[in-house]
Order: sequence, then structure tokens, then C-alpha cells
Amino acid sequence: MRVDTITGLLDAARQVPSPNCDERPDGSVIDLIVIHGISLPPGQFGGSWIDALFTNTLDPAAHPYFQTIAGLRVSAHLLVRRDGEIVQYVPFQRRAWHAGESIYRDRRRCNDFSIGIELEGTDHTPYDSRQYGVLAELITALRIAYPAITPERLTGHADIAPGRKTDPGSAFDWSELHRRLGQNKTGTAR
Repeated sequence: MRVDTITGLLDAARQVPSPNCDERPDGSVIDLIVIHGISLPPGQFGGSWIDALFTNTLDPAAHPYFQTIAGLRVSAHLLVRRDGEIVQYVPFQRRAWHAGESIYRDRRRCNDFSIGIELEGTDHTPYDSRQYGVLAELITALRIAYPAITPERLTGHADIAPGRKTDPGSAFDWSELHRRLGQNKTGTAR
């Protein structure tokens, strides 16, 4: 798995370009990974609904929940599906619209300096072991391409938007991810 730092694309990902992105501010350094959780409709896995949301093609009539989110203009850089498939929506050098109002270590607007990775899941449904393996490989590839992403610069959406967001939720096993990355829970190498 490799990131092309010229195009900002991951060679192992299926590409589904999202219009919901823009340029990062001048001088921005990518130095944070934000982990998210998503399922559409809520609690259901598979299908093309996440792709449709991130490409502004979600049919509000397809499910009652979709009527509440059809107007959203959101994206992420990547999605890791339950089976481990990787989908890329936004090149890494561009700003994906994944974090919203957010703050990390007194720095606001996390979209400016982060990469957003969605995991297909819910706050309370255990994530699939394949997702942890792929996520660890992704993080390793991203750290090689963007060395400012040090081991401790990995966080959840709930941590940068407390009170507003809860994902990836209590079902996400941070210890398992750190184990696969060869780190302890503080992000340092074992």
C-alpha cells in the first residue's frame, strides 16, 4: 500500500471522487489522522449509500433517515468497509469536509491539517478485524508519506468535537489498533 504524494492518491483504494472538498490553507502541514464511524442507513452495512452521501447523490426517498441528511455536503479522505475494501473520496493534499467544527490540542479547524478516515460501523457494534488490519496498514502508509503524522497524532472524531460527535464510539478498540501498529496506548513504540 502506497501513497502517491504528487496526486494524493492511495494505490490500494477504489476511487470515488467527492466534490465536497477544497484547497487546504497555504502552509498547512498534514499532521493528524481522525478516525470516524459511519453506516447508512444507521446500523446497516454494505451498499452504495455512503458513496452517494459523499458524492451528493443520496436519494432522500430511499430511506426515511436520508431525508434528514440529504442536504449535507460532507466527505472523508477514505472509507474502510467492513470487508476491508478501501474507498478514497478526496486526494490527501486537498481538504475533505469530515471534521466540522473541531479542535485538537488548541488548534481549531481540524480539516485544515488532518486526514479523515471513516470506518463502516456504529458506535456500539464491534468493528470487523479486517478493518483494524487495513487501518493499521493505511496509517503506516500515511505516516511514510506525511512524516508530520507522528504516532501520537491519531484521534477519534468524538475527541475533536466533544459533545457534538460520538464516533468511532465505544465499540472501537483503540488498544487493538495500537497493538497492530506496534505501539502502546499512548502512541509510542513498544
